[in-house]
Amino acid sequence: MHENFMKIALDEAKRAADIDEVPVGAVIVKDGIIISQAFNTRESSKDATAHSEITAIKKACEALGGWRLIDCEMYVTLEPCLMCSGAILQSRIEKLYIGAMDPKAGAAGSVINVFEDYWFHHKCEVYTGILQEECSSILKEFFKKKR
Repeated sequence: MHENFMKIALDEAKRAADIDEVPVGAVIVKDGIIISQAFNTRESSKDATAHSEITAIKKACEALGGWRLIDCEMYVTLEPCLMCSGAILQSRIEKLYIGAMDPKAGAAGSVINVFEDYWFHHKCEVYTGILQEECSSILKEFFKKKR
């Protein structure tokens, strides 16, 4: 089940790569049903906040008619940055499934861990390594082409 949702997040990441964006994709699921999915559009939108996680959260809030994403899970191909991790906590997402870790900017265990190291009102369970190789390789290939 988790791999199926991560594969959809990977499809989103591929859509980002197709338009020369950093290939990261996110999917939000509630009760086993996808309620939103998104990919990075930071370059094309010229918006620093246009990460896949933020866009997926905005779409999910619109779909559910409120900002609290209670009983929702997020699947993301790359460990969220500090901004996205904060948005995940603020939106009350209950579970986060991560593909590849980000040793340069990850805020779910790589650089810092806002989900465990700090006490916030809301807690989010974090699971890592879901299709890790596939999630990592799409990023490696993208940056290899850039060099």
